[in-house]
Amino acid sequence: MRHTLLQVVCIAVGASAACATAAAAERAPSLDGHRGKVRMGTWTERWPDAAGGMETRTVTAEVWTEAMQAALDRDGVLHIPARDRPYYIDGPLMMTSGSKLTADPAAEIRLVPGTNTCMVRNAGLAGFSDRPVPQGTNPDAHIEIAGGIWTTLATAPQESNGNLRGGSAKVDPVPGTHGVILLHNARNVTVRDVTVRQSRAFAVHLGNVRDFVVDGLALDRHGRDGVHVDGPASAGAIRRVRGDSHDDPVSLTAWDWRQYSASFGPIGGIVVEDVTGVTDGKPATDAIRLLPGVKRFADGTLLDCPIHDVTLRRITDIREYKLYDQPNLELGRDVDSSESVGRLENIRLEGLVFNRPGTIEVHADTDGLAIDGVEVRFAPAADWRLVRLGPKSQTYKHAPADPATWTEIFSPDRDCTVRGLEVTGVRDAAGRALPADRLVEVVELRPNPDYPRTLPRGGTGKAIWVR
Repeated sequence: MRHTLLQVVCIAVGASAACATAAAAERAPSLDGHRGKVRMGTWTERWPDAAGGMETRTVTAEVWTEAMQAALDRDGVLHIPARDRPYYIDGPLMMTSGSKLTADPAAEIRLVPGTNTCMVRNAGLAGFSDRPVPQGTNPDAHIEIAGGIWTTLATAPQESNGNLRGGSAKVDPVPGTHGVILLHNARNVTVRDVTVRQSRAFAVHLGNVRDFVVDGLALDRHGRDGVHVDGPASAGAIRRVRGDSHDDPVSLTAWDWRQYSASFGPIGGIVVEDVTGVTDGKPATDAIRLLPGVKRFADGTLLDCPIHDVTLRRITDIREYKLYDQPNLELGRDVDSSESVGRLENIRLEGLVFNRPGTIEVHADTDGLAIDGVEVRFAPAADWRLVRLGPKSQTYKHAPADPATWTEIFSPDRDCTVRGLEVTGVRDAAGRALPADRLVEVVELRPNPDYPRTLPRGGTGKAIWVR
């Protein structure tokens, strides 16, 4: 077999991300061959100004949607090279089975303001927000996405430039779809070495997915979850997630709020590794979520949505591991909540590092939770515990002056039972084992008789730790 010079260099130095992207570019047909489908557009964008306010800019630029789609449709391969200005698209790029999209690590792709869709999706995407996922959904398979800087232009905390949702389409999007990269009803899919910058939807939204890999996701001033997985999902790996998400860098949601889930079901056989919540040395407000539950559909059908056989390892500076029940705060807990606390089985956390206070919070019926090899590099406060078992109570004030509008964020009146909990190898910065009374707290709530004068409301729920 003959190799090009680039391929010989790649073989010699190893398959680095940049080398792999360059090799893919060499094999891909040139995007210039579709320049006839590039069109000009004019719109306005809102950006921060030097004085700390916002300014409106009029932008005239090329729109590459049809050209990029033509390359995918004709060749099944698209490579987006780097250049000195961004590429704009005004709708999602559709990927069919066997297709591959690569972009130079420095190539920036922007979503035209007001598009309000995802940026890349699989063509056979199918939603099942109204019923359990049936057999025979004809999933897309063998899709690869690598490289690029993808942004929906959420240029400031309160500015999204009209790109709020990340739905599957401009008209009649699949309910619950909410991603920059959106892969639902898919098998054998890979997302690698992608940067998502200043976006309002989940960076990578997966669901009804099997045999998947997300390896290398950088979050740059991002405004939602990094990798968000809806059930059913199995046989997956999520690796090397870093940056500032302002939410959950990784979220496994077998049950979830209905406006953010295109499907529901069990999640199992997942490895999450090498995740950090630190951005330029500054802790970000990150958490990792595992959310099981029991979904009740509109016709009364119940679907158990457990999370099982999940390993999280080599995780640094995550503020909170959220393994607890949480009804729908946005639509109302009375219209969308799990029928009961969910089930966790065979969950393992290992190689955790805390340079700042962090806690593993568990409010689920749990059978098998192993926590091993934890480095506590901060000075713990007197009330700090590594693990808290049981319900939480916290008040959300829809209208701060009107207690009648206040509501519970969590499920303070539900019990949970925890079996098979093991906590080993927890040490401080000097390598000393932390005392056992610092490791686990078992919560039993009581109603607050002074509510709403003092918060929170409290509750009647408790944890039952079966040792």
